[in-house]
Amino acid sequence: MAVGGFTIDDSSGAFSGQVTASVVITCIVAASGGLIFGYDIGISGGVTTMQPFLKKFFPEVMRKAAAAKTNVYCVYDSHVLTAFTSSLYIAGLAASLVASRLTRSVGRRNTMIIGGLTFLVGAALNGGAENVAMLILGRILLGFGVGFTNQATPIYLAEMAPPKWRGAFNTSFQFFIGIGVVVANCLNYGTARLSWGWRLSLGLAIVPSVVMTMGAFLISDTPSSLVERGKMAQARDSLQKARGKDIDIEPELAELIKISEAVKAVNDEPFVTIFERQYRPHLVMAFAIPFFQQLTGINIIAFYAPILFQAVGFGSDSALIASIILGLVNLGSTLVSTYIVDRYGRRFLFIEGGTQMIIGQVAVACVLVATTGVSGTKDIPKGYAVLVLVLMCIYAAGFGWSWGPLNWLIPSEIFPMKIRTTGQSISVAVNFATTFVLAQTFLSLLCHFKFATFLFYAGWLIAMTLFAILFVPETKGIPLESMYLVWQKHWFWRRFVSLP
Repeated sequence: MAVGGFTIDDSSGAFSGQVTASVVITCIVAASGGLIFGYDIGISGGVTTMQPFLKKFFPEVMRKAAAAKTNVYCVYDSHVLTAFTSSLYIAGLAASLVASRLTRSVGRRNTMIIGGLTFLVGAALNGGAENVAMLILGRILLGFGVGFTNQATPIYLAEMAPPKWRGAFNTSFQFFIGIGVVVANCLNYGTARLSWGWRLSLGLAIVPSVVMTMGAFLISDTPSSLVERGKMAQARDSLQKARGKDIDIEPELAELIKISEAVKAVNDEPFVTIFERQYRPHLVMAFAIPFFQQLTGINIIAFYAPILFQAVGFGSDSALIASIILGLVNLGSTLVSTYIVDRYGRRFLFIEGGTQMIIGQVAVACVLVATTGVSGTKDIPKGYAVLVLVLMCIYAAGFGWSWGPLNWLIPSEIFPMKIRTTGQSISVAVNFATTFVLAQTFLSLLCHFKFATFLFYAGWLIAMTLFAILFVPETKGIPLESMYLVWQKHWFWRRFVSLP
């Protein structure tokens, strides 16, 4: 296997395993945790374009929209409105850090259940909100729910999946995020004409949380988690179901027990251990990959897609339809990733997807400056608004088969057991922190930078694509227990790591 110009023989550490019906069903149920995150991403942007919602909670936005000479980029520049969207992410940041200990102590599955129940309460509060304070409190509870599930689910998928197909199973989390976004956009389109439609859109977040929580009750925890908590009989049963009844699972189970005992013997604080020199490559990836993923601009565009499309010339209904199209493209491209990630590898997708997104963002900026002018005071012709949508779809497809699913896959598979939950917590926390800052500033950025907002993200896309080329190793097909090999063979990271 090629890793940064070197070849890794990963057969020595591999264990046998089939793609069994049990592991497929279990991973699909677990991946449905992505529904709640995707639904929230999709619902937030649509609700913030509904006039009854704005009139009740954000009347200053309505007044600004009614002003005759308002710049098209600046209509929705409201700090209170962005606080509604971004408050979830600061709560998710806090929850993801707490979830590290929670996931180790009660298991991956139970953390997902706690996350689903917390999200359910937040959804009910948002659906019944009477003031901004209730809205933001509901968003904070949603954030705690998403923080727990986003921390636990990718680890669950990585530990349950056979090494050969770990990428395909893990991308299912991003696929369910995409389903959540599309369902939310379709619902927004249907409820936009109702005076109480925003309540229905926000309140129906209860449905994906119930689906995920009920499903989590029906699956077993991962063998690694069960071994970590001393439940050996349950671990053996879970591993046998995952790998197939005809597979000898004793060597893999023995390896898990050996690693777990070694971790317990050292008894170091994981949040201290992860900062040791030998884990420098892992720590850099835990920070860099989620940070860069958010700076692709995808979540900001998903949050504010209806607002963005209205700003560039679509009517209210047309803007929601455009958001649905964008979501469907993203969803379809995630399926492409599921097919090719374990065939062509992670690095190929990073490089191709990054290049495609750069082209899309630069092209959007060029169309906007050519049609609305540098100041953004001209109306964009309808035909050019459609062209913007096409270019955004090209961009969304590039994200959907690269930085979208790989943001969850890479951090979940690179950490050794002793720091796995801690590393995933840091990765999710960085994701939320970056999302919070971008969500809080995007509408103001759009107002002041105008078309150059897309060039801003294109610049970051160039930086992250170069980072992937130079520093991200290929992890395709490597068993989790043998992942140290990729660092030892990498041209740069090998100076930091040592034999396990």
